[in-house]
Amino acid sequence: MGPALAVAMVVAVLLGAAVAWAARLGTSRATVTAAVRATLQLGAVSLLIGAIVGSFALSALFVAVMVVVAARTAGKRMTDSRSGWWAALPIAVTPLPVVGALVLAGVVPATGISVIPTAGILIGGTMTATALAGKRALDELEARSGEVEAALSLGFVARDAAVEIARPAAASALIPVTDQTRTVGLVTLPGAFVGMLLGGASPVEAGAVQLLVLVLLLAVETVAVALAVEMVCRGRIHRATEPAEITAERAHPRVFQRSGRNSSSNSSGADAGLTGGSTM
Repeated sequence: MGPALAVAMVVAVLLGAAVAWAARLGTSRATVTAAVRATLQLGAVSLLIGAIVGSFALSALFVAVMVVVAARTAGKRMTDSRSGWWAALPIAVTPLPVVGALVLAGVVPATGISVIPTAGILIGGTMTATALAGKRALDELEARSGEVEAALSLGFVARDAAVEIARPAAASALIPVTDQTRTVGLVTLPGAFVGMLLGGASPVEAGAVQLLVLVLLLAVETVAVALAVEMVCRGRIHRATEPAEITAERAHPRVFQRSGRNSSSNSSGADAGLTGGSTM
């Protein structure tokens, strides 16, 4: 490996940046920046993990730091407002109990060298799913705001009106993990599988661990997407450019919900109008 590995990485980064520049994708600088950050961060983390894996308490603290960084990353991807910190909810609530259950059940040893990578895989998956779901939900609500207003005028609660618009687009955030699970072994050989093989495990052992990782990712990302959609549609996560009254409508739907009597009278009026129209 040695110098050849370094040369291969540099060539890959320069190739990606050059193609992005030639195609005017606007991501050439981001490609180089991401590669440099990854190099520095992985180098620092490798040294750090080597120092803390012997302590379960320090390993747990490191996992908490991972959650904070993931929440910040996902939140910034969705919105520039401080409401992006709500991304910490799906990123923490979903993977951490799963990791705890795996440790208690004896599936994952209660050691830093086992807990940190397991938690990292699940937190990374929920970070991506949360960011994609939240961003697509907010984009959809912004682009189709007229449809949301129309639903409100028909008597929908603000949260329900937003869900009908945002949910289909946000659900597409699950496409990557679903396709990865469906095509594993036929198209892709994920990192856990390859890593265990390189570490000397048998193909059967590597396959069993990889299958566990994939189904766990599918489960936690599904929960994360559902929570992200709910928080967007309830106005917990919003954009700074969004009118305050719209955010308030989603956050406090009961204030804006029509009374049963008004809804009934409106419905009766609408029915009468339709009936009258049909006899003309």
